[in-house]
Amino acid sequence: MSTGNECKVSGHLQELVANPTPLGLLGLAMVTLVASSQKLGITSGVAYIIPWAIFLGAAAQFLAGIMDFKHNNTFGATAFCGYGFFWFAVGTTWWMQTAGLIGKGPGFDTHQLGYAFLGYFIFTVFMTVGAMGTNKALFAIFFLIDLLFLGLFMNTLGWGGEAWHELAAYSELAISLCSFYLSGAVVLNTQYGYNVLPIGAPFGPFYKKGLALKAK
Repeated sequence: MSTGNECKVSGHLQELVANPTPLGLLGLAMVTLVASSQKLGITSGVAYIIPWAIFLGAAAQFLAGIMDFKHNNTFGATAFCGYGFFWFAVGTTWWMQTAGLIGKGPGFDTHQLGYAFLGYFIFTVFMTVGAMGTNKALFAIFFLIDLLFLGLFMNTLGWGGEAWHELAAYSELAISLCSFYLSGAVVLNTQYGYNVLPIGAPFGPFYKKGLALKAK
């Protein structure tokens, strides 16, 4: 059945979908704003963060990732789905804590979380390189996510003291502010057809080499 949002491309039906980036960034902005308030000591506990982790940090980003697969956008799909799954996992962990399902003793080793954060730090490093080929605002967000995971895994594994917790907290707040900006920029720039809010051009040696190869 045709919905009117399809077009034929090379003999195949291609569904036309809007840019999901603003939705994914909104999800990231909201959950990091709420979560950073707890890390900074402005609020306490994690019970009220869980819905935002599940529905904004996880579901909104995961949905944006699925839509980016339809755009044939490997970078965006991997990023949004990858971080969406992260927030599903974190939200579940917080729920287990508030429900009393996680405690101290055998079988409850928080260092396992530290190694999960380390894994996401590694993931974010190569995604940061990829972000250079998108725009400078997105690169800034990924650089801050690098700092967030660096602080999280160092603090959770007990390597280096409280300074790493503060690095994670302030980085998370900065991620939120930058994500709000880029989400708004993509919406307004798309809506009006020109750069209402600047986001910066792609840059870096890999981007330049890619352009050169395409030009041949």
